Amino acid sequence: MVEITLNIKKSIEQNAADYFERAKKARKKIEGVKPALERLKKQLENAQNVEIVLSEEAKVKKLKEKRKQEWFEKFHWFISSEGFLCVGGRDATTNEIIVKKHTDKEDFVFHTEAPGSPFFIVKVKSGGGAQPTKKTFEETAIATASFSKGWKLGVGNMEVFMIKPDQVSKEAQAGQYVAKGAFMIYGKREYFKPKMEFAIGMTKEGLENIQGGLIMSGPLEAVKKSCEKYLMIEPGNEKTSAIAKLLQKKVGGELDEIIRALPAGGCKVRKEK
Repeated sequence: MVEITLNIKKSIEQNAADYFERAKKARKKIEGVKPALERLKKQLENAQNVEIVLSEEAKVKKLKEKRKQEWFEKFHWFISSEGFLCVGGRDATTNEIIVKKHTDKEDFVFHTEAPGSPFFIVKVKSGGGAQPTKKTFEETAIATASFSKGWKLGVGNMEVFMIKPDQVSKEAQAGQYVAKGAFMIYGKREYFKPKMEFAIGMTKEGLENIQGGLIMSGPLEAVKKSCEKYLMIEPGNEKTSAIAKLLQKKVGGELDEIIRALPAGGCKVRKEK
């Protein structure tokens, strides 16, 4: 029920005119409030969107902070198709660290015959466990060649040799000097001539020897075994940043991790035949 107050000193027509004017003013106020309400509504929506974005960024940051980096992530690495961890140096300093700190007597050591190569090791558990076969050795030879200067030079086949840790020494013969990251090699060597079939992807969940969500680069067969999404890479002149962004779009991961996983000297995505 609507109550109407009349002014007895005015006629019915005058009272009606008064209410009509009041109604007009009320409508104008309402019309003036509408834009302000719309602006407020948009501000609230924007604030909610910002809150959602910040919340998601906080979750990602928390996950990154929570995950403890594995020791081998400081180096080049991959899991062979037989499940063996294979780790290689990035430069002279990390070559020294790989050989001196992370190589055990059960392991296998790889290097190219030409200079400018990482030392790669195949980690083998002590105690008479599973042993790598020629498949893992060939894959490690591919990685050793791919991360060497041969990649930049576009050499299709490089000679890679395999030895045992006790054949590697820092002691030089009389009149010789062993530079940082380099070692003297003694004894018999087993040689490989690998094809540079190189790929990069993101490790899938549920693997026995590695957690999911890591950027892994290495021999094609090894990457195919551990990664659902991957792309093949070959030597090229495209910008590393552009290749990294393309890889991020296709396989995911962080740009800096992808860049660290790529061979030095330029590359391009290999087109499937």
